[in-house]
Amino acid sequence: MAYKDAPTRAVSVDGVDFVYRQLGPEGGVPVLLLNHLAAVLDNWDPRVVDGLAAKHRVITFDNRGVGASGGSTPETIEAMTHDAIAFIQALGLEQVDLLGFSMGGFISQRIAQEEPRLVRKIILAGTGPAGGEGIDKVTAVTLQGIVRGALTFQDPKQSLFFTRTANGRQAGREFLQRLKEREEGRDKAMSLRAFRAQLKAIRRWGRQEPADLSTITHPVLVANGDSDRMVPSRNTVALAERLPNSEFIPLYPDAGHGGIFQYHEEFVRKALEFLTP
Repeated sequence: MAYKDAPTRAVSVDGVDFVYRQLGPEGGVPVLLLNHLAAVLDNWDPRVVDGLAAKHRVITFDNRGVGASGGSTPETIEAMTHDAIAFIQALGLEQVDLLGFSMGGFISQRIAQEEPRLVRKIILAGTGPAGGEGIDKVTAVTLQGIVRGALTFQDPKQSLFFTRTANGRQAGREFLQRLKEREEGRDKAMSLRAFRAQLKAIRRWGRQEPADLSTITHPVLVANGDSDRMVPSRNTVALAERLPNSEFIPLYPDAGHGGIFQYHEEFVRKALEFLTP
């Protein structure tokens, strides 16, 4: 089964329905994907999901108040973390691998710190630590991207996720086209209320005191493009330096926030190698 055909399911978490999709072989430790700002189930690159699902059970989900999931979106990363942990437990999973992209990477770090036994391995992409350089400016950068997209009649992700070089523009167009592959049963669009709550949570994360990342002793794979405007690439380097058991993928060249989507073949190959027991 391909991600574009995976059925959307729901599980009750404290009386609130959380929607999710899963695919890939049963058995082993599943890979839980935690999404970026303003993203719903349909914003995951199907090449990344299908590539990982060739070897692992992959689960994507909408956290509280996002997409078709119920409830109200929290305004802190910590509260989002508690919801994600509750979702994992509601599925009856004893242990997971995490792929946290952007805001999902913030949540992944907190899960590993709060429930370390629940996590086996972690992949952090396009993300950074609490208090990381420039993270509190995501709101301004995002709004600039939205305005630019409106003026150029383009999806904001074109400029927010990819460089403005010829290669970056082409990679962005290909990525956005892949996001349209699912034609039926698409997720509910992100609400403005949830979007605002996420922006507040990210700004607070960016203004926090730096966390002690030495407590995250899990194997961690760190990836990003070399020109990330949303979560400056310096944060990726900082994560690799501060996490005691990290593996750093050299920054993808001529790539932005969506580096793992632009270089999806290379990323999937490296991720599968990292996730091998």
